[in-house]
Amino acid sequence: VAADEGILHASGSGVPPVTKDYCITYNSNWVSLPKTLDNATFRPLENLTSTVLCSSSEVPAGLMKDKAVVVMRGNCTFLEKASIAQNLGAKMLLIASKSRLSAISDNKTDFEDVTLPVALIRYSDIVDMQLVLGNEVNVTLYSPPLPEFDYSMVVIFLIAVFTVALGGYWSGVAELENLKAVASPEERETRRKKEENVTFTPVTVILFVIICCVMLVLLYFFYKWLVYVIISVFCLASAMSLYNCLAALKGEIPFGQCRITCSNKTIEVRLIFLAVFCIAAAVVWAVFRNEDRWAWILQDILGVAFCLNFIKTLKMPNFKSCVILLGLLLLYDVFFVFITPFITKNGASIMVEVAAGPFGNSEKLPVVIRVPRLEYSASTLCDLPFSLLGFGDIIVPGLLVAYCRRFDVQTRSSSVYYISCTIAYAVGMVLTFVVLALMKMGQPALLYLVPCTLITSSLVAWRRKEMKKFWKGSSYQVGWMP
Repeated sequence: VAADEGILHASGSGVPPVTKDYCITYNSNWVSLPKTLDNATFRPLENLTSTVLCSSSEVPAGLMKDKAVVVMRGNCTFLEKASIAQNLGAKMLLIASKSRLSAISDNKTDFEDVTLPVALIRYSDIVDMQLVLGNEVNVTLYSPPLPEFDYSMVVIFLIAVFTVALGGYWSGVAELENLKAVASPEERETRRKKEENVTFTPVTVILFVIICCVMLVLLYFFYKWLVYVIISVFCLASAMSLYNCLAALKGEIPFGQCRITCSNKTIEVRLIFLAVFCIAAAVVWAVFRNEDRWAWILQDILGVAFCLNFIKTLKMPNFKSCVILLGLLLLYDVFFVFITPFITKNGASIMVEVAAGPFGNSEKLPVVIRVPRLEYSASTLCDLPFSLLGFGDIIVPGLLVAYCRRFDVQTRSSSVYYISCTIAYAVGMVLTFVVLALMKMGQPALLYLVPCTLITSSLVAWRRKEMKKFWKGSSYQVGWMP
């Protein structure tokens, strides 16, 4: 049994004609579809979704002659329908399904004389076709080959490496400012203890991973309710993150420095306008989040700001905590991508299902960087029109890069840890894309990013004979002098 994805190209009768593409599945062992639209033959579409075509008596004689026909799925087999349609003169058979598109399989040996193309299409697409193109529609089928490489991956790569590098650098700048601001050892120790309350200790790392596992499972089973909770949280968190990122650049804004006093508190006018702008950006995204033409740009901007703020704000106290966090999340990623298909009823990965919206849910989780695929194919139309990279694949290695940057600042090591770990992250991303292109299936990026960054950081610390200080993390801070 072979199942393939193809494209139904529909054209209306207007001048100029309105066209639209729809996803179909077909069996390449039964028929070979043209690879380009230029070589495809158009047929007028006859909408017979009021019948299932399990008997020739369901259709008036001559109605199907030289046409493409669409019928409902029904109880009879695909080839039984195809045999009836071919005998009645049809040149193409579309079978509308109200459920998900699946593989087309049947015993072809009993229907060797059936030669017309047979394809499965969503019933909702037939309804959309009538609304958009009208009742007089010409259709054809074709299946362009999969591109060898999707160039949207280059954009994903640049966004990811930029965010990790900038987040790590920003964390180091904040650390340097903190150390310069605290002159006496007593104040420095007090500040250090206060900051430990917002760091990831080994215990909080384990709790964090457990929460991630529970949340992913809950999303899988209760997606249609929890997705709106995640959207609301993203709007709030991304607006705050964008504000923090832009507020760090307020020194570059020459105007709006006057202050307003309210309840014995003063605030700069430019910060008020900045807060309004950030809230407006999050609200606009929330309203137009399903607009594929441009909403992805706003989501990526908000997502990058969220990742930057997370990397800068959350501090890993030592390399030991980094190893525990990255190691556990690596296992988490691999389990929910590769192991869960053996557990779920439909054989699908929980991670991939939740990322794409399980059970055909139109609402998507805003926890990914999205870039439209630049190479058009049936896979682009049927599966995901966007290349995706989860925020976790940026934030988790980014926390290690940020720790390396702070270690450089506190030990005055000329950014060797930071640069090495950032390069290792870039190499891990390239490796992820290579495996993705070879295997043609979604990959847990942490499977490649975690070993690259952890091993590189360890080798640098070992080569510089600083592994003990790098592992413990906290003991070296007291000895720093501005």
